[in-house]
Amino acid sequence: MTKWLNTSFWNFVARTLLRNRHWVILLIVAFTIFMATQWQYIRFTQTEANLLPNDHKDNIAYTDFLKKFGEEGNVIVFAVKSEDVFKPATFKAWNNMMASIAKNKEVENVLSFNEILDLKKNDSLQTFQTQKFIDPTQIADAAYLNNKKHDLLNKMPFYESLLFNKKSGIVRSVIYVKKDIVNKPDRKEFVLNKLIPAIDEFKAKTKTDIKVSGMPYIRTLNAKAIISEIGLFIGATLLVTSLIFYFFFRSFRTTLMAVFVVMIGVMWSFGLLGLLRYEITVLTALVPSLIVIIGIPNCIFLTNKYHQEARAHGNKAKGLQRVLTKVGTATFITNVTTAVGFATFIITDNKLLQEFGIVTSVNIMLLFILSLFVIPIFFSFMPIPKAKHLEHLERGYLVNFKNWIIDQVKYHNVKVYSVAVGILIIGIIGVYKMKISGSILEDMPKKTAFFDDIRFFEKEFNGVLPVEILIDTKRKKGVMKASTLKKMDELQQEIEAIPELSKPVSIVNLVKFSKQAYYNGNPAFYDLPNSQEQAFILPYIKNSSKDSKNNPLKSYVDDTGRYARISTFMKEIGTDEMIEVEEKLQDRINKLFPKERFTVTITGKALLFQKGTGYLLDNLIESLIFALALTAALIFFLFRSVKMIFVALIPNLLPLLATAGLMGYLGIPIKPSTILVFGIAFGLSVDDTIRFLAQYRQELIRNNWKIKKSIFSTLDEEGPSMFYTSFVLLFGFSVFTLSEFGGTVALGGLVSITLLFGMLTNLILLPSLVLSLNRSIANQQELKELTMDVLENNEDPDAEGEKK
Repeated sequence: MTKWLNTSFWNFVARTLLRNRHWVILLIVAFTIFMATQWQYIRFTQTEANLLPNDHKDNIAYTDFLKKFGEEGNVIVFAVKSEDVFKPATFKAWNNMMASIAKNKEVENVLSFNEILDLKKNDSLQTFQTQKFIDPTQIADAAYLNNKKHDLLNKMPFYESLLFNKKSGIVRSVIYVKKDIVNKPDRKEFVLNKLIPAIDEFKAKTKTDIKVSGMPYIRTLNAKAIISEIGLFIGATLLVTSLIFYFFFRSFRTTLMAVFVVMIGVMWSFGLLGLLRYEITVLTALVPSLIVIIGIPNCIFLTNKYHQEARAHGNKAKGLQRVLTKVGTATFITNVTTAVGFATFIITDNKLLQEFGIVTSVNIMLLFILSLFVIPIFFSFMPIPKAKHLEHLERGYLVNFKNWIIDQVKYHNVKVYSVAVGILIIGIIGVYKMKISGSILEDMPKKTAFFDDIRFFEKEFNGVLPVEILIDTKRKKGVMKASTLKKMDELQQEIEAIPELSKPVSIVNLVKFSKQAYYNGNPAFYDLPNSQEQAFILPYIKNSSKDSKNNPLKSYVDDTGRYARISTFMKEIGTDEMIEVEEKLQDRINKLFPKERFTVTITGKALLFQKGTGYLLDNLIESLIFALALTAALIFFLFRSVKMIFVALIPNLLPLLATAGLMGYLGIPIKPSTILVFGIAFGLSVDDTIRFLAQYRQELIRNNWKIKKSIFSTLDEEGPSMFYTSFVLLFGFSVFTLSEFGGTVALGGLVSITLLFGMLTNLILLPSLVLSLNRSIANQQELKELTMDVLENNEDPDAEGEKK
């Protein structure tokens, strides 16, 4: 069923391609123009990565919370030292800044120093009324402001942790962004073009340092950083890979040809994103750079083969046809295996990974077609390579490296196997040291000002990552029952005792504030009403809630009074610590809230991301196993040998294990970005294995099944291409270490290390295994009848090609 991939097929492709090269060029130009028209549909994602499928129970719980209380990540906070801002001139400038921000249509509410509300009881109406804590007519009075600062820090416990840190004297203002724009482009427009200019103007006027944070702000600047790196990576990978290409081939024209191929591939990758209407995410942003990295090896492989043909007989037409007839199937298979490595992400239940897998795998195959068309056509217009362009085939460093490899395989099998076993043992030990990280902040750029501000808020206010507890009392107005409030208060005390969490806010805080107001603002009475006090304080609260416009309860209790929320924030912590925190809370919840009377759910973005990381790990392990299975099936399909499967997989699994072990020793955690390393590296590394085994099979036929001679002939023939392509991939991925994002740095560095290991195992361990096991796997009966000819016979070209 695969006879179409034989010599006749590739002869037909070569003839058709070269005879109709002008039409092929026009076809490529037309397709490129079409893909360019799809760029208009490219959009950057405005939502956070949701690593869980929509039907997952934790996702359902989070969606249920959003339906009742709306987006919880809509807060932007500003912090400043109290002694700086409570100066008349600075205080006035601060108020003006907050007032200008509040006027924007994207802002729902502002809670600032001049907007702080105090509760006062109205005995005649039996209600609580709000009034401004600071009289705007007296803000020019330094003594007045100083007294108000003292009152805020010492007499307003309701605002502690929300607006100030009593210990350090740091105060902050809060902006509530409208919930319906948090996941829309309007958020970006507001933060970049309205909020930040207002902050910069205040800083310039007052010379006061402001710390800014909150999820809308963090997400916007993080997204901006991702977008800015797309161009950096494309330019850097193109520069590095093209320089290496030129270093190998010493030809400007050939290097420009390779650059042209990958740039067209990059244009197509953007076009495919638009065509499929996929948004640019933290993963799909890497696709154009991956196309450059993966495309250059295709150019190297085909160019190297053409140069070998040119050196052998000096006939351009024959050489171009032989390039396709000899390596057409091999190039196709290796691109398929690379695409399969990325395509396995499609089987996950995660939309982010599925889109990444689809775009990358499709682009790899498009790039294969582009390389196969453009490179022979390019060389058909060029004169036969000169002797200086062929010198790289026998360059000193390459010959020395090749001889060293052959020496290791020929004379040092025991050392090779000893090193392999040593790496295996060390890798296994390292794997047990690995940890999982599920923090949203883990991969954010740590050298940026906004990340410094995150650390500031973690220190002063215990974090910016929202955690929500949703309480269902299962009855209308059940939240305001004294017993429910008492249970919530006990749970909040448990939260306050956990150092990783900030002081929580809920209806309990408002009830305590109401009691304080009932006793004329005395902070000693900031507590829940006792059974006697409830009779005369709760009516005040209920009467206050009738004013729907200024109802202070609406953010913490739903309209029916059945559901309540407890809101807190969390520091950036590891997955193990987060699980510990969740278990503590859940244990306390189980004791306080009987399941037959209450349903209590812990949710929020931080927890959701942590759960998603664990789920993603399971999915990607499955996808890696699937990739291994597909590769094993492909090896068996090509070579009809079960034993060959093990020989092929061992050199590719050992580098993965070594990298995993290295991550354990270096403390690099398993997280969404680093999990991808293994699938990507395996898909790229196995290409060398297939090329080696395919060439080895051909050498067996040419050398009358002489094992040793065939192995060393294979190393001589394929070694340079394997070295060149691995070298380009290694340095190409190392470009990602220039990123400001920890995850991208880890991805680039770990893939590079894995590919280095993979190159050495495929050049040393693989031939050593074949040599050691030659009597059981390398025999005519097992390898003579293949499903398809991966590499065609090197002796006689197609007759048609001879005539050309």
